[in-house]
Amino acid sequence: MIKNYFKIALRNLWKNKIFTSLNVIGLTIAFGVAILLAMYAVYELSYDRFHEHGDHLYMVYSEDSTPNGIEANTTKSEPFAAALRDETTGVEKITRYSGGGLLLSYKDKQLRMSSAYVDPDFFDMFSFPIIEGDVENPITSESSIAITEFAAKRIFGDDNAIGQTVTILRDEQEVPFTVNAIIEDFPETSSKGFDIVLNFKSQGYHAYERTIGRWDVENHEVYMQLSKGITSVQFEKSTTDFTKLHYQEEIDNAKRDGAQPNKEGVYRQIKLLPFADLKFANFNQGPVTVNRTMPYLVLGIAALILFIACVNFVNMSIAKSGQRLREIGMRKTLGANKRQLFFQFWGESILVFVMSTGFGILVAKLLLPQFQLLFKTRATFEAFLDPALISVLIGTVIGITLIAGGYPAVLMSRLKTLQSLKGKLNNSGKNHLRNGLIVLQFSIAILLISGTLVLRDQVDYMRTKDLGFNKDQVIAFPLNGKRNDQQAMQLLRDALEDKTNILSVSASNNILGLGKDGSRSTSVLGFEHQGRGVETHMLVVDADYVETLDLKLVKGRSFRKHLASDSLSVIINESMARQLNEEDILNSKLNIDEKAFSIVGVVKDFNFQELDRHVAPMSLFALPNWNLRNVYVKVAPQDLEQSYLNVKAAWAAIEPNAEFQGSFLNENIERTLRNERNMITMIGSGSILAIALSCIGLFAMSLLIVAQRRKEIGIRKIVGASVSGITILLTKDFFKLVAVAFFIATPIAWMIMSKWLQNYAYRTDLNILIFLAAGGIALVIAALTIAGKTIKAATANPVKSLRAE
Repeated sequence: MIKNYFKIALRNLWKNKIFTSLNVIGLTIAFGVAILLAMYAVYELSYDRFHEHGDHLYMVYSEDSTPNGIEANTTKSEPFAAALRDETTGVEKITRYSGGGLLLSYKDKQLRMSSAYVDPDFFDMFSFPIIEGDVENPITSESSIAITEFAAKRIFGDDNAIGQTVTILRDEQEVPFTVNAIIEDFPETSSKGFDIVLNFKSQGYHAYERTIGRWDVENHEVYMQLSKGITSVQFEKSTTDFTKLHYQEEIDNAKRDGAQPNKEGVYRQIKLLPFADLKFANFNQGPVTVNRTMPYLVLGIAALILFIACVNFVNMSIAKSGQRLREIGMRKTLGANKRQLFFQFWGESILVFVMSTGFGILVAKLLLPQFQLLFKTRATFEAFLDPALISVLIGTVIGITLIAGGYPAVLMSRLKTLQSLKGKLNNSGKNHLRNGLIVLQFSIAILLISGTLVLRDQVDYMRTKDLGFNKDQVIAFPLNGKRNDQQAMQLLRDALEDKTNILSVSASNNILGLGKDGSRSTSVLGFEHQGRGVETHMLVVDADYVETLDLKLVKGRSFRKHLASDSLSVIINESMARQLNEEDILNSKLNIDEKAFSIVGVVKDFNFQELDRHVAPMSLFALPNWNLRNVYVKVAPQDLEQSYLNVKAAWAAIEPNAEFQGSFLNENIERTLRNERNMITMIGSGSILAIALSCIGLFAMSLLIVAQRRKEIGIRKIVGASVSGITILLTKDFFKLVAVAFFIATPIAWMIMSKWLQNYAYRTDLNILIFLAAGGIALVIAALTIAGKTIKAATANPVKSLRAE
């Protein structure tokens, strides 16, 4: 029986080659793309899920009440971790964590490597297995380090790394360290990445020694493993006394300055963030929020694409059933029952879905390298290796087959025998289901197109926005060599002095945008001013910083060439000036660490942080002998490529073993928009596929409708109907459906995109023209899809259509 069903199914599918091909192509594309998108989403959602104690790992942070509302603070002071462990209940293990970069030397090699300074509990908390060396105490000694397999290969090649001595540049001195352990390379889905792990106490003077015992200096993160049986909420509530003991002065100052307590009535609350949420956490605006929008959006697009393809299949199957009425009638006359007919038609659907699934997997495998490159992801088919996930995927395919293939089979098996033999369907329903599904398809397509256009508009707005500094003619790169920063800067100035295309050279301890080395940092300084607390972002700069970046001075002057004379001077931005609220800002002083800094200038606000935030108060200091970290070179607008090569060559001469990681500031800004560009690519690709799949269904429907109305067309032509009149007759119903889809999708798209734009402090305005363009795109594509067949039908010889039954 099954073999017979299979043979008949193959025969019918082969007989209707065009519709079978359209169905297989549509479903293959849908399955292939859905697999890739689901792979990406599952990969993103699996971040940090591999840790054995993952359910009990948390980042410790605080939510502090300020006059401007709640602010999240992720950095902690040197004594905080030990005090929290000893003075509260529920801390199983705890570690401080300070990530960054360092310069490592071994024989003739000089390598820039990523580092993590942690406490010994780190390896007991996190699942980063040690595969060689001291498994128990890899970094107990302050002169020992643990390195990853990748780092060991990079430093020592094929030589044994254990026991080898390397030197690390610390406070301008090369300090020897012994390799004590090799760590297994961490999984791709780890939000923490490093080459070298060192004892937290191995940091330099400014990072560690000067902070010992000080609660007012916060410069690292803290992670803890919660004891079993204690929830994060219970632990947070139990820290009230701890907070009052160690932060009472800060709480009193917040009350004095007009801060309001949170909903629990406290001004500072220690909070725990599950470690698995860290990658998706936003600490920038008010209380911490965890946002997994991107992976879930990708899953949603995958589901919509599958849905559209399945709608095509259902519509074509129902429409095609009109050509199989006599077959159904004959089968019923010969004794076939509903069950047999159902399995016959459903078997055909299963064959189509099995073929499409197989081809879809093949398409996904072929497109995987391009997909990884396009979306900058390392997701692979390994993301689906979880048994539970495999079960879900198999269940999804079976479910789709049952619903999309079973529904048309049920409809056809229920047809009356006489109705089938007459070859006529009951049209009382007036194709409401078919039309409703087509409207739904195009609503989804218009929604995705609208989202793509709004996203692109927002990214273009941020990319072209005046950021308050010169981003087109300034090259930035890190000072990543062995030389003292001030010495390196002087040598660089000397090397570029005779280059007419080099206009000025400066430096600072921060980078604008996202550097080529992936670095991005900022420092916040708090102090008392006129009897109230003030916070400002702190930037230490070299000579000519204001001129090199083309910052606009609105009051006062810039720093003088000889910075020693301005070591107690400060330049602030407009936001800082507003916060200080002084009548004569240039005669004001900032009293910080028992030193009085004179305000000598005010610069116009410039965007030194992410573009989803308003410009915060900023103060520029000219502190001598300070680590500057990043160089800025302003070049002439002519021949930018040659200027870049000149700067690169100069740095190579000064630090021949250091990698030059230079880029123009506009490139740095572009890197900060990576997430938005990924969203554009993802939603844009989804909208293209959605409209393409919708048009496949529309094309198939137009073929069927033209075939069904062939005689009507012939009669209309004989009685004088024009080609344009017949074309409009055949297409107007489809255009009506697209118009209905537009009116349904537009308000939904407007609402969604309006809410999304609220995430940005600087955003474009929604324009109805964007949504009209989306509807117009859908309408034009729909018209082009059905135009060929309808015009051909309208111009055909009517005699051929009327010649025979």
